[in-house]
Amino acid sequence: MTEWFSNLEFLAKIYWAVAIIGSFIFTIVMIMAFAGGDADDISDVDGGFDGDVGAGFQFISFKNLIGFFTIFGWSGIACIDAGLSKPMTIIISVVCGLLMMLIMATLFYFISKLADSGTLKYKNALDAVGEVYLTIGADRSRIGKVSVNVQGTVRELDALTDAANDLKSGTIIKVVDVTSNGILIVDHTRKPIEPTQSQNKELGEGGKHLLSNE
Repeated sequence: MTEWFSNLEFLAKIYWAVAIIGSFIFTIVMIMAFAGGDADDISDVDGGFDGDVGAGFQFISFKNLIGFFTIFGWSGIACIDAGLSKPMTIIISVVCGLLMMLIMATLFYFISKLADSGTLKYKNALDAVGEVYLTIGADRSRIGKVSVNVQGTVRELDALTDAANDLKSGTIIKVVDVTSNGILIVDHTRKPIEPTQSQNKELGEGGKHLLSNE
């Protein structure tokens, strides 16, 4: 192995070293990224453009640079094996590395957008009407739970109330505020009263009667 490496040309040695080291670090970075760790906390150069929500599109980051050097190395080795000239080898390997950076930046951008879209924003629960799931103590004496529709999904969330009486299970409530740590402040309310079919029919007949009188 040592003899094989020593017999390589200088440019080939550089590409092999970059490819092997880059591949090793790239594997670790990807495992960390998809296992919940954030490799950008180690070394992140923010050269991206801030998005409207969450993390922006980051072209220059630690993960993307590792991807660049990995593909740069392997594409350079492929070009050397194909017998291309040194200038052409360098140009192709750089272009391939930049394409890898663009692919990785796009991938992680959409992953971050997807994660952000699924993140619960408690402020979206304001004015929502729901139902008490676990009894809430009066005057914020005991945290209970309520079932409310937030961001298109019915969720069971912690809640407190400023009401003088406990809010029992099954009580209809309305979210009036949200604390900084994500606890809903709710108050007793009533479900909107919807007219029955018979009432709708009577209203319709009444309207027709008024029109005929006119």
